[in-house]
Amino acid sequence: MAQKKTILDLVKMKETGEKAAWMVMYDACFASYAEEAGMDMILVGDSMGMIVYGYEGTVPVTMDMSIAHCQGVRRGAPNTYLIGDMPFGAYHASVGDAVHNAVRFMKEGGVDAIKLEGGVAVADKIEAIGKAGIVVFGHIGLTPQSSAAMGGFKVQGKNTATAKAVIDDAIAVYKAGARALLLEGVPEEVCAFVHKILPIPVYGIGAGIQCDGQVILAADALGMYKNFTPKFAKKYCDIGEIATRGMKDYIEEVKGGRFPAPEHKYKFGGDIDEFRAFLEETEKNLDL
Repeated sequence: MAQKKTILDLVKMKETGEKAAWMVMYDACFASYAEEAGMDMILVGDSMGMIVYGYEGTVPVTMDMSIAHCQGVRRGAPNTYLIGDMPFGAYHASVGDAVHNAVRFMKEGGVDAIKLEGGVAVADKIEAIGKAGIVVFGHIGLTPQSSAAMGGFKVQGKNTATAKAVIDDAIAVYKAGARALLLEGVPEEVCAFVHKILPIPVYGIGAGIQCDGQVILAADALGMYKNFTPKFAKKYCDIGEIATRGMKDYIEEVKGGRFPAPEHKYKFGGDIDEFRAFLEETEKNLDL
């Protein structure tokens, strides 16, 4: 089994040009598949709000929810680099809150790094968390936790003025001490420039190919989430279709009396005549 990567390995991958592949997932079962497949990293994202809990967005996700899912993923993938996603409200009020909750992710969630959204506005939090000895992944561009303020899930940096804002955020995150950066929902030209100027790993989700690797939601890549599929997501298989078909087959077999079949049943191992006599005597004396 491959040894778990460290942040130094991720930096080395950037230097050698090896792309990093990571996915967003929330449970031990799928995490075990990811580790077996050789995934470089797993992000336990606050998108669990929609995928797991059925919320309309990510805002309702709490620290306790996030940590519980990190624990499950860590058990399923003990040798894969794990990133915990700081949920809305976990770092916004104060630097103290930010450090406290980042420490919770490390101590309780078993993560290797944390990720938080925002650029210039959260630079002080990134700096403080980094000084506490925790690896920070920045996340800028289309940041789901701020989608309401953005007017929805909209691409960022589509013109010079807004691209400048994204680049300013990237520089601020780097200067604050982030060890890696995720750009989401920006034109490839913007991501390519950030990748060019920053010495830390720069990853993309809906940001083109000119970066150090890609992240995608397992729910999108594997066809599990039908409510919404972003333009940048590619479906590599359709688990949803397979699962629905399997459930329909199960329903039909149960209703038709075909399941369980003989091969799915346990056999009685004792004296059958003795057992039948016991049942007859028991039935005679029933008082129901």
